[in-house]
Amino acid sequence: MPKLIVSGRGGSGKSTVTTLLAKRLAAEAAVLVVDADESNLGLPAMLGLDPPPVTVMEHLGGRSAVREQLMAALRSGGGERVPFFADGVALSDLPRDCTTVVGDVTLVRVGKIEHSLQGCACPEGAVARAFVNRLSHDDRWVVVDTEAGVEHFGRGLLEGADLVLVVADASHEAVLLAERAAALADEAGKPCGVVLSQVDEETAAILRAELEERGARILGSVPHSSSLARAHLLGEPLSPDGVGPALDALAAAVVETLSESPAHS
Repeated sequence: MPKLIVSGRGGSGKSTVTTLLAKRLAAEAAVLVVDADESNLGLPAMLGLDPPPVTVMEHLGGRSAVREQLMAALRSGGGERVPFFADGVALSDLPRDCTTVVGDVTLVRVGKIEHSLQGCACPEGAVARAFVNRLSHDDRWVVVDTEAGVEHFGRGLLEGADLVLVVADASHEAVLLAERAAALADEAGKPCGVVLSQVDEETAAILRAELEERGARILGSVPHSSSLARAHLLGEPLSPDGVGPALDALAAAVVETLSESPAHS
């Protein structure tokens, strides 16, 4: 099954799209959701899952141990490419405390910013890249919720991706970021599509026109929903009810785009 990378600006609805798409795909196959955003804390609640007690970072010995390996690699001229999972990694290789499961949806968290003054997020980025790119997942979809922006594109997170989804809300910043992300994905040889987020008919039309003028491929949308907004406010699981047809269309567009990729044709 394919790996989907979900990206976008902060507040665009990345985690919402990740959650709803994962739940839609889980109707037909098992899904692994990888939380690779070191700052966002809300994804487990959106999925209706408890956070896994242990992150992948902690499984590798913690942030200090990972930082030491990164520094050793830098000193040796190897850059940030530490072979954390040189022989590959499967879910069965992780301790049970690294995952939480409800139905056909499994959640793994790469790592989180836990303390003030603990430094940059380079350790989290290196572990996310290694885990996503070396993950064996033949029997399930993988949906990766990334940090805001496009920094992770430069870190090599796209290497193992089959499709990049860029979430764009109704803002000019989102348009510019989607254009940039599409260019970076193309440079990496990865197909890319845009998902409109939190839009009504009027803003969807304007956003679509702005993106298409820049050559973006729009795969679908998640319309504004008062029930989703309420669930977000209360920290309740997100339900596809009310946006089901939009999710069906998005899932179909994802499958169609993947079928056009040489790796899946």
